Amino acid sequence: MEFRLSEHNSIEILFNELSSDSLNETILLYDAIQSKRFNDSSHCFLFEKKEQGFELKADYCIGLDWLGNTGRYLYVEPKLNTRTSKIFDAITDSEEEILKNDFENIPTEIEELDYLKMLLQVTNVPESNNELKGLVQIDWVAKPVEIQQKDDKLTPFLVVQYLQLVKAIVRKGLKKNYYKVQENLNNRVKGKILVGQHIKQNVFKNRLTNTFCEYQQFGEDHPENRFLKKVLQFASSYIENHEKLFGDKFIELQHTINYCRPAFELISNQVNDYELKHIKHNPFYKDYANAIDLGKMILKRFAYNITQTTKDKVATPPFWIDMPRLFELYTYSKMIEANPNDRKAIHYQFSTHGNFLDILVSKPNFQMVIDAKYKLKYKNGHLHEDIRQVAGYARLNKVRKELNVTDDRNIDCLIIYPDMENGLDVLSIENIKENRLPIKAYYNVYKLGVMLPLI
Repeated sequence: MEFRLSEHNSIEILFNELSSDSLNETILLYDAIQSKRFNDSSHCFLFEKKEQGFELKADYCIGLDWLGNTGRYLYVEPKLNTRTSKIFDAITDSEEEILKNDFENIPTEIEELDYLKMLLQVTNVPESNNELKGLVQIDWVAKPVEIQQKDDKLTPFLVVQYLQLVKAIVRKGLKKNYYKVQENLNNRVKGKILVGQHIKQNVFKNRLTNTFCEYQQFGEDHPENRFLKKVLQFASSYIENHEKLFGDKFIELQHTINYCRPAFELISNQVNDYELKHIKHNPFYKDYANAIDLGKMILKRFAYNITQTTKDKVATPPFWIDMPRLFELYTYSKMIEANPNDRKAIHYQFSTHGNFLDILVSKPNFQMVIDAKYKLKYKNGHLHEDIRQVAGYARLNKVRKELNVTDDRNIDCLIIYPDMENGLDVLSIENIKENRLPIKAYYNVYKLGVMLPLI
């Protein structure tokens, strides 16, 4: 059985709703459940004991996981509750309290966030595509959870990410390398003779003019490209059998597959684990290392059986996707895309003394520290803690040095947040300048809503 929640929502599990059989034992199992962290800033879920039962709360991550040893699991969907932002419409500036009448009249509106479209946007921009590490956590050791194929959020995420990586590899051109070839040659010897195979294939069969040899050849048909082709076949089969799962992205993904497939036409898909384990990744081909790691996850996800791509019910390992980080990368990719001439002036995760700024803009006539907050609250309010954080970043000496600020002036700060109604879609520097709104309680601190794709 499952507990189904959307992001940042909660549910109460009352004692009297639990199974009456061995109630005390059941309560003990729930007592043993602990909140699970994703990283220092996000939780997978929060679990707390109350007087009448337990409270299970989703944070800003999506995914699914077992709830201890209870035999039940939590499923968190990528849905934003737009009621949250409307509640803040009813907040007074003076008292900062929710007006009860307005609160009661606010309807609950849940809209499903198109996280795959966000991922496609991120992976289409090379700068943001290189920052995807750590976005997903998968527990391969835990027992898989059986769910409907339509509820599977992990596989589409991995497949889309993999296809975008392979597309980038094909665009640059497949890597060539030396690889071993075993062949039964006639009237000649090349490389070394494989004595055992030669005896079986030729001596015992009285083929005295043949020699079974192994030699090296330089080309594209090496183990790495073979592996990429094998996984591409799995990804293609999965997409073709689950068109409804991808919606309006299906055609775009088909174009990507059709773009990649001809490059692998003359490459075999026969590859063994031994060859993959002994591959030495070239730092000049970073995409290959990422694509192979991702491909291994996809094959493991389908148990190395391509028929698994067609099933309606699937067993998926517990996993979590960090939505705040995906939002950061989405914002960064939109800025890079909208400012092609200023790419080098837009820095992601600028670090200093253990501090990591989401985005730092160092353009001479537009210098700004930007923090992307995956919170709807900023539409009609603000959080002092977040503003203190971004203001602290702006006072770091390394940041001021990077921006070449030598006087005592304050660097502008900007908080970017999701705005599903009036958010900005094109994040050019000119648009940011024109549409940013000052946070009146602070000096040179602004906020800006960004539109996110919905299903």
